[in-house]
Amino acid sequence: MNELVVDIETPDGPMHTFTCWPEGDGPFPAIVFYMDAPAIREELYDMARRFAAEGYYVILPDLFYRFGIIRFPQRNQYSRAVWQAIMKDLSNAMVMDDTRLLLDYMDGLGVVKPGPKACIGYCMSGRIVTTAAAEFADVFAASASLYGVGIVTSKDDSPHFRVGEIKGEMYYGFAETDGTVPAYVIPTLQHELDTHQIDHVLEVHPGTEHGFCFPKRDVYDEAAAEKVYAHFVDMCKRRLG
Repeated sequence: MNELVVDIETPDGPMHTFTCWPEGDGPFPAIVFYMDAPAIREELYDMARRFAAEGYYVILPDLFYRFGIIRFPQRNQYSRAVWQAIMKDLSNAMVMDDTRLLLDYMDGLGVVKPGPKACIGYCMSGRIVTTAAAEFADVFAASASLYGVGIVTSKDDSPHFRVGEIKGEMYYGFAETDGTVPAYVIPTLQHELDTHQIDHVLEVHPGTEHGFCFPKRDVYDEAAAEKVYAHFVDMCKRRLG
């Protein structure tokens, strides 16, 4: 396994970015991996490595770079207060600017296969995945959001308003119990996906709670997590070639 941490230059400072890909010359199709709210950590690196082992170049940016080097040695009410404050100021437009730079960076790498790419995001990145699938509709052929937050809001930049722009295949996996996803989100999102005839799967995983894909959490649900993983990898194989 090859691994490289790079600082991608942006107008707001260097974006600390973890990348990994299989041994060999490639080129490998690419997956953009959007972090969740508890910030960059080894757990996310391990998940990126698993995707890379399937035959992909994986790029995982630290989306909190504008606010400093944010790391949480433990999850508690204090760390939660920090990431909630950051999330309020981290707009969809900011992350789309970051994504454009990530795509430009990969365009200059011989190890990355040109053409369609995939993206996946957890928690706070549900809104980002949806926005990116619309903003870069000709790039992202397979996109997955797991227990995504902020997909349907009353804001002008709410991602559900852009569903009609999506050209790729979408997967939305929600937890059965999730206090961060109001009751109106899933039916509203489902309506938009159906209205615009987007190629998609939207499912609620019975008996799960927010965060069920992360092995180090008490709410980890192995069966649901593995089902989600298999579905996303299958999307990538079919859509990225």
